[in-house]
Amino acid sequence: MDLKLPKLGEGADSGVVVSILVKPGDEVKAGQTVIELENEKAVAPIPATAGGKVASIRVKEGDRISVGAVILTIEGGSGGAVPEKPDVAEPKKPKATARAPVENEEEDGGEHEPPADLPLTGEVAAAPSIRKLARDIGLDLRKVRGSANGGRIVLEDIRAYLRRLEKLASQPKPKAAVLTEAAKPVAESIDFSQWGPVTKKPLSQLRKVIARRMSESWHAVPRVTQFDEADVTALLDLRKKHAAAYEAKGARLTLTPILMKSVVAALKQHPVFNSSLDEAAGELVLKEYFNLGIAVDTEAGLMVPVIRDVDKKTVLDLARELDDLAKRTRERKISGDEMKGGTFTISNQGAVGGAHFTSIINLPEVAILGLGRGAQKPVVRDGQIVVRTLLPLTVAYDHRVIDGGSAARFVVDLVKAIETFDEALVKL
Repeated sequence: MDLKLPKLGEGADSGVVVSILVKPGDEVKAGQTVIELENEKAVAPIPATAGGKVASIRVKEGDRISVGAVILTIEGGSGGAVPEKPDVAEPKKPKATARAPVENEEEDGGEHEPPADLPLTGEVAAAPSIRKLARDIGLDLRKVRGSANGGRIVLEDIRAYLRRLEKLASQPKPKAAVLTEAAKPVAESIDFSQWGPVTKKPLSQLRKVIARRMSESWHAVPRVTQFDEADVTALLDLRKKHAAAYEAKGARLTLTPILMKSVVAALKQHPVFNSSLDEAAGELVLKEYFNLGIAVDTEAGLMVPVIRDVDKKTVLDLARELDDLAKRTRERKISGDEMKGGTFTISNQGAVGGAHFTSIINLPEVAILGLGRGAQKPVVRDGQIVVRTLLPLTVAYDHRVIDGGSAARFVVDLVKAIETFDEALVKL
């Protein structure tokens, strides 16, 4: 029997094979992981839906496959197979009958052309003369819906399909689409080897996803960045004072979980920073939960896992969860769901170095906080010059939703929440 790729989850219908964990001749059990599939930024284990001996493997590393694609073939299947379809009675399908070719298929959902990044599979029913015609004009018959008995394609189906393409080509494009195309330059391949030695490295699937999302955010959002500094001298003393107690509990106390609680305090004062813009509905969605995305630097690229309900968790809870999530993210062991549902993102480069930097907003959020490395600086306090540790911070925000005055007030309250953090929230 053929083992096929099951549905991966809501909105996930394809992925790239990153590793194959079995080989022909291996015995597999139902539920055993046979391949690992990269979908968006997550790597998911794909289990066998039945047990048996692997007869052949139908995919290779680097292949993009979609739901229903055959992964491998097994023989001598054992018991305990996992059903690929829900165990419900399916309605009987009526016998295929001839129907007139569909010329205007807008009600059926368009021209029924598969997405460009999904492989076209399966044979079509058509006479040799129809196949020759299709070859001559460069038409893939798998994109044409047949109207004869059993879905057989006839000459009129090809004519209807071509009329449909002609009609679509003549329709004016939406203004937004025209603007987007005009703003994006046409990709051009340059032979850099003409000036010296080069090394070519294919982009990973993760890097392609990052590039696409960053481009979408850059083109869609008019962004503004607010800069400031927060005095974290007291927080550093607080961390040093309680670090041993946290280590005794198996947690590592850093500034990040403390800063997460400060961010939530500021978000509660300024709910618009914890929102998303629904352009289709013309609405601003104000979220009453606080799920913070934490940017994690990995060897494969930047990933943003989400810590949920930060307002309901203690600093100890956040310290433990942050360590676990960062470790699993670097090992590519987090699921796609663990990177969804964020309401606000923090990008902390303090461990690497540098001061202020501008961040790309993590859509569909409306703002992101960037943290640099704290540095000792001379400052004036009560008329005296003293040395304090100042933390550079930047808040990039979506100007469609947030005005400059609102952003300035948010940053002022965020700095205040950091500088006046209550020790009782850290004490165990």
